[in-house]
Amino acid sequence: MRIGISTSSRAGQSIWQNGLAQNVIFLAQLFRRLPFVESVVLIGMAGDAALPAEAVAVVDDLRVASQQEATDLVDVVIETGANLDVKWLDLMRRRGRKVVLYCSAQPYAALVEPATFDRPAYTGRPDRCDELWLLHKDRALAPMLRTLHRCPVHEVPFIWHPEFLDARIAEAARHGVQYGYREHSSAAGAGFRVAIFEPNVSVVKCCSVPMLVCDEAWRADPRSVSEMHVLNTLHMKDHATMLYLANSLDLVRNHHARFHGRHDIAGFMGQYADAVVAHQWQNEQNYAYLDALYGAYPLVHNSPWLGDAGYYYPGFDAAAGGAQLLRAFREHDAGLSEYRARSQALFDVVNPFAQFNLDAYAQRLLALAGKTANAREAQ
Repeated sequence: MRIGISTSSRAGQSIWQNGLAQNVIFLAQLFRRLPFVESVVLIGMAGDAALPAEAVAVVDDLRVASQQEATDLVDVVIETGANLDVKWLDLMRRRGRKVVLYCSAQPYAALVEPATFDRPAYTGRPDRCDELWLLHKDRALAPMLRTLHRCPVHEVPFIWHPEFLDARIAEAARHGVQYGYREHSSAAGAGFRVAIFEPNVSVVKCCSVPMLVCDEAWRADPRSVSEMHVLNTLHMKDHATMLYLANSLDLVRNHHARFHGRHDIAGFMGQYADAVVAHQWQNEQNYAYLDALYGAYPLVHNSPWLGDAGYYYPGFDAAAGGAQLLRAFREHDAGLSEYRARSQALFDVVNPFAQFNLDAYAQRLLALAGKTANAREAQ
């Protein structure tokens, strides 16, 4: 079996631009470990399509081909990192190839937000694929997706590996920046420097609730938070609603808040922060959570999927989030060994090369191959 995975990566692009770029590489590496997979190529949609520099160090022999080049190179097309030309997909399907739409973004938000907020969006024909694969975080939306795309929908494992983070940590260390939690001595009154990494481009991952969580903790114990760093906010720093929320917070009024543009987690945490507060709405699987846990930083979050990892608060309960941030401030140092062990259990589950994850993806691919064989026999 020959597999092609769509990618939007361009020459000079960083693997840290978004989690999807990493996910494409993890998928490619996983597929290459399956005994029945002959080859894996990335299908680039840009004239300067290329592997990100960070990926070259890991998979320098992974080919990036154009759609035209991929026509005779692949048996299964995975559309995920970039949207492919529908006419080309129709051609591939007529030739007996299989097309899988691998849904990584939150599909409901992707469907409704462009129209609601007047944003540009991809409008390819929904029935362009043979199967749709989704992640655990989007399982509740499977019925909607079956109706929209008119094909079977299957859940596949969420995968992550620290290989890119390890490389970035090593690079930062060469510049004197150390990634990883260091005991802060809460008894001495050294409050947490909290970072909020939500991208703030969708309602599913936004900084509003984390800001309230930090403020709640500070109101209960001003020693707990020395600084609140809110990243990815420069595009909305002058918006009236954002200003209204920010100016209502005691942390802002007492000059303990900082607002920033985009930064990678290793570089920022290594220099400016000790803890992470996060919030999601129907989007509970997130690489940033795993990156923070890998550094053993206190992660205050509302993701049920993380289980016992980090410090959990339910839903939009900012007061409970504040209580968890206070708990982390008071207890994290003493419980660091157990915290690392709980995080490692999660890393083992999402490892792309764990046999159960290899088996799950192998099962889906073989099922696709079986459908192809049955169709040929019927002819």
